[in-house]
Amino acid sequence: MAMFEALHDIRRFVTGKPGGSPQNGHRRAEVIAISAQKGGVGKTTTAVHLAAGLARFQHKRVLLIDMDAQGHVDTSILHHIDGDASESLGAILLGKRRDVHEIAVPTQLDGLWRVPSDRDLNTVEAQMASRIGRELILKRAMRVARTHFDVIIIDCPPNLGSLTVNALVAADSVLIPCDLSLLSLDGVQNIYETIETIRDTLNPDLRLLGLLRTRVDRRNQKVNGAIENTLTEAYGPWVLETDIGVCTAIAKAQLSGQTVFSYDPRCRAAENYQALSAEVTRRFAH
Repeated sequence: MAMFEALHDIRRFVTGKPGGSPQNGHRRAEVIAISAQKGGVGKTTTAVHLAAGLARFQHKRVLLIDMDAQGHVDTSILHHIDGDASESLGAILLGKRRDVHEIAVPTQLDGLWRVPSDRDLNTVEAQMASRIGRELILKRAMRVARTHFDVIIIDCPPNLGSLTVNALVAADSVLIPCDLSLLSLDGVQNIYETIETIRDTLNPDLRLLGLLRTRVDRRNQKVNGAIENTLTEAYGPWVLETDIGVCTAIAKAQLSGQTVFSYDPRCRAAENYQALSAEVTRRFAH
């Protein structure tokens, strides 16, 4: 049995024939990393609803990859998934599978697929440290997946470790959610500097897609105005027109394992995220 499995793996590696990697499709995905160093700014909520919004309103075929060990993506869409996936992201990062497309599974939401997180991703990250070319693992493992989807969205961990670096090297663009707080501004600057470093070394085509203002409390106009001015002065056209207001429907939808589009399609958050999907689509064209 062991010899048979070894021969099977050799055949898969050499030929890429049946039993090995999936065949290329005809699409060309835009890969977006959702990254925020500060927790609590709606990073995963943004990843989930941008993915769902692009599938629902922009009619894109979307793959959502959860690189956060907390696994909040699946928690947020539990109502929309059928059981557990057979394999998770750790299988890719440790070389047990060759391409992300092999472990992608559909959700009940039309056009939306997912690659679930792995509760042991922190351990996986430590094991990756000894691998040659560890920063390129995810990029190499998305070659086929890119040809089967219009958009691939990566929900990064809330830090700038090896997993986030892998996501940034694999991505075409980065979307940074930030609430209107001074701590969030510091986090944005750190991520921006990391993007510059990645662009200078491992991924010269990486670009900033935009900064998304989240958890905006319309009542705090004075504080909001001061921080928004700072954002505009520092990042100018990268600040998205769309912002995401505070809305209780978001928390209620998460508790029920649904997107706000399913839970309360007329709420403000649903309108905001629909607008976000449209604005991001427009930015693809530029």
